[in-house]
Amino acid sequence: MHPRGHRSDGLSSGMRDAGYVSIDDTWEGKRDEDGVLHTNEKFPDMKALADYVHSKGMKIGIYSSPGPKTCANYEGSYGHEQQDADLYASWGIDYLKYDLCSFHGIMTQQAPDDKARQDQIMRAAYEKMHQSLLKTGRPIVYSLCEYGWDAVWQWAPAVGANLWRTTGDIQPNFDRMSLIGREQAGLSKYAGPGHWNDPDMLEVGNGKLSLDQNRVHMGHWAMLAAPLLAGNNLSQMTPEIAAILTNRDVIAIGQDPLGRQANRIFAEGPIEIWSRPLAGGSVALEIINFSDDDNYLSGIPLHLKEAGAGSGWKARDLWAGKDLGPIQDDYKFVLKRYSSLLLRLTK
Repeated sequence: MHPRGHRSDGLSSGMRDAGYVSIDDTWEGKRDEDGVLHTNEKFPDMKALADYVHSKGMKIGIYSSPGPKTCANYEGSYGHEQQDADLYASWGIDYLKYDLCSFHGIMTQQAPDDKARQDQIMRAAYEKMHQSLLKTGRPIVYSLCEYGWDAVWQWAPAVGANLWRTTGDIQPNFDRMSLIGREQAGLSKYAGPGHWNDPDMLEVGNGKLSLDQNRVHMGHWAMLAAPLLAGNNLSQMTPEIAAILTNRDVIAIGQDPLGRQANRIFAEGPIEIWSRPLAGGSVALEIINFSDDDNYLSGIPLHLKEAGAGSGWKARDLWAGKDLGPIQDDYKFVLKRYSSLLLRLTK
């Protein structure tokens, strides 16, 4: 899991136990006469910050772009790839998000009206940073962000990516989150240990998402084996949101060592059922109601066989934190509007 910033509140809230602190865009200053990139006044000593984060048992990530400018119009890495990679390694950086941003302009300039050639140029830019990171000798997780273009899941591992964005940007509303979450159906074969689909950061705790909607969001991203990158303001986080983001049973699904992404096994109207095989033979089962009405699942079984489970397997409700005992395919329950049931099933 990757808590984002707000170090003191992240430590006290329990977010520290989840893993990374990731610094997004706007940390960059100017390059000097030798081309060395300096940080701005918000980050006066990146090496000291990285040392502090490491001292707390976490790792630290940073952000750049293959273009001359980042999405927020700060300095990108174009023409300085090895120089920047060496800089990150000298600071002790563990993770790099590499966001396409202004490089798209270079693609269209170099190959106007030739989408296939533009895609080749894009791939080469990501491979260039991959090679630069390798030459540093420091293991740095490589995160591609190019919004799912050119079926990135098919070629990203070949350019060294450990994860890659599969979609455009998420927004803190249920419609956008739902669309992105449902678009991940069919991509499970491209995910596994060391190479992951990334449907963008979590918006848990942002916007006007209800607690049920936040649980759907967190639970579904865990089912998708997605990077759990928290994007909320930790200094303003309520105990209810903290409980969602730090639910150990749900995080365990997301970080299951088998590394298998969930598949959608049923979809009828607003109801979807997803299943994910887990290490040790267990199964995670998720039933989601995307409707704005309560749903009694009339005539809809759990589809245990399709999930890889069996009748009579023991079920644990991960959001309620309680064991349900042996469960049958005709288990009856009510799904409230915009809510889900997330179960761990074991023989």
